Amino acid sequence: SHIGDDQKSFDYQGNWRDIFQNWEALAFSFPGYLECMICRFVNASTADGYNPYRITKHGFEWEEINRDDPWSNIGYWGDHQIVYLSKLLEMAFNYFPGRLDQLLNENVFVYAHVPYRIKSASALFRDPRNTIDYDSELADSISKRVAATGNDGKLLIDNQGRIQKATLAEKILVPTLVKLTNFVPGGGIWLNTQRPEWNDANNALVGNGLSMVTTCYLRRHLALLISWLESSQIDVIKVSNDAAELLSKIQHAIRPHVAGNAEEVTPSQRNQLVHELIQAGSEYREKLYQQGLAAERSEITIASCCDFFRQCIGLLDDTIRSNQRSDGLYHSYNLMSLDIDGEIQIERLYEMLEGQVAVLSSGILTTEQVVEVLDALRSSSLYRQDQESFMLYPNRRLPRFMEKNSIPGELVNQSTLLKNLIDCGDQSILREDINGDCHFNGDFRNSADVVEAVRRLQDRSVHPLSTFATPEASQQLANIFEHVFCHHQFTGRSGTFFAYEGLGSIYWHMVSKLALAVAENYVKAKHPATSLDLLERLKSHFREIRRGIGAEKTPNEYGAFPGDPYSHTPSHLGAQQPGMTGQVKEDILSRFIEIGVRVREGQIFFEPSLLELSELTILARSIAGPNDGLVDNLSGEADLPSFMFTICEVPVVLVAGSQNMICLEYIDGTSQTADDLVLTVEQSREVFTRSGGISLIRVVFDRSDLS
Repeated sequence: SHIGDDQKSFDYQGNWRDIFQNWEALAFSFPGYLECMICRFVNASTADGYNPYRITKHGFEWEEINRDDPWSNIGYWGDHQIVYLSKLLEMAFNYFPGRLDQLLNENVFVYAHVPYRIKSASALFRDPRNTIDYDSELADSISKRVAATGNDGKLLIDNQGRIQKATLAEKILVPTLVKLTNFVPGGGIWLNTQRPEWNDANNALVGNGLSMVTTCYLRRHLALLISWLESSQIDVIKVSNDAAELLSKIQHAIRPHVAGNAEEVTPSQRNQLVHELIQAGSEYREKLYQQGLAAERSEITIASCCDFFRQCIGLLDDTIRSNQRSDGLYHSYNLMSLDIDGEIQIERLYEMLEGQVAVLSSGILTTEQVVEVLDALRSSSLYRQDQESFMLYPNRRLPRFMEKNSIPGELVNQSTLLKNLIDCGDQSILREDINGDCHFNGDFRNSADVVEAVRRLQDRSVHPLSTFATPEASQQLANIFEHVFCHHQFTGRSGTFFAYEGLGSIYWHMVSKLALAVAENYVKAKHPATSLDLLERLKSHFREIRRGIGAEKTPNEYGAFPGDPYSHTPSHLGAQQPGMTGQVKEDILSRFIEIGVRVREGQIFFEPSLLELSELTILARSIAGPNDGLVDNLSGEADLPSFMFTICEVPVVLVAGSQNMICLEYIDGTSQTADDLVLTVEQSREVFTRSGGISLIRVVFDRSDLS
């Protein structure tokens, strides 16, 4: 919006996920803002390793418990502070290499002070669904500081009441370490902060769920940090003593396991490592909540830090590989049983599209393995032939009403207590219908209610069934209840809805994430060592995924206007919920890769081998320039297939010819030419800074690589 004639008012507000995923695409057109975006991101993250719920131009907000709203809740989303930060950092390194290095040890960053208190390790294990307390007294104190000092009052303060400062190295290290404290070998990252991940339709996984999705993105993040630190000109990073101590404890915990293999980790070994990691995180938080962060700084050498990250990548890689399914896909989420007889058991859930996108994005797969996953995906139950695209999860038939809460007869016969309950006509636990079928008491909500009902029988010593109500019988009934209802496998509305992120539904944002992951792997594989066959198969998969997205379809096929982004397509309807969804962001990024734009080491490269010849047309004689002017003098290429777009508002014309050449035309009438398809650092910087000096970039490329 405009204020006066020459001032612009820039405003933003939204939840953390939407703001930063959209800024990733925005940064492609305004890369000069990348440093500010990253600083905004880390300055709004907390010292216990997470991020608030909402972020605005004026600060940030957190969720509060509303006593009048039974659906209100608090918590931290598990994945947002890793994957979105990684993407922004990757772009910054590509556009402006070295620019962030000078900030690594600058003590100018801050922490958000959110009045949440994550509970101790013992409390997390005791009730992993209820792990955060809301500190009302702290919330009131923060409100008073805000009233006195403005939104700076929401920042963490030290013991002297001054805003706590941190280096960029510490701000990036803390959430990484916190994620590692929640690592479960063979299973993934423990979802124990009361909120799910990107797909909040899986909210029932909170507590006993393990995320392989975040595991894959954490692996990519660690590899990025290694690349960044080793390429920097610094020898040490400076972080608080508390962060350094947490790193040391994690390193000590994983040391006996780094040479192992997740497939060979026993449940008792897993239990030991998980308890050590969780305890390390708990001790860090307890000190933070009681005393604040230490003012003293520790120095960690780049070599030792990167060595630690490599050890962590080794552990993550073992876990990722152990989660490959027999059909060639990868598990997305797992379940764990907590500390039963000193063991932690892992149970696999059904296949999901999220896990395939994550493993394709992780960097662990070779090009051949990438193609194998994509082949398996297209032949899997996730593929919907009618839309030529992919569902979030396989469609399946849910039990009908009359099929629910029906205890199989063989299970009834296995329980002495149940048989005696029937004989005595006691209906406190189960009831027998007129057909002789047995059903649990309809008032039971979960297996804990079953256990409590058995306990009440035990308390009634004069009751004829009290002798059968043993602890063993109680556990047996709880297991039967779980067999009937499968509560521990319940994922949330994703397992019960038939729209939104539900059964049989295509969620277009995730399909576009898939397209972007494939495009990234194509760029990575585009070198002489990769066979032409693998490259062509990758290209074919990318184009098939793109053609399955709405813009490539007719209105009849899509069930809506194809040019508009939509949220999802259920199995029984056309596309639903139009709007500027996250799909738009992914499509922007993958589209630039498709038309050949690459940015590496501060330079713009053009490599349009993913572009289809059918998209090229005969170029118009005049093309609008960045300042509403006209750029002429294109008659030499006007009869060749061409394609036009803009980068940072600079027009680019791709011309399919028989050689490689770039011509830059400047606003002052001068021009520069080169015999390759790359701009110099200086030329690229002019584009990135939107200086207005370049009026047109003409890229003539050898069309023999297109099909």
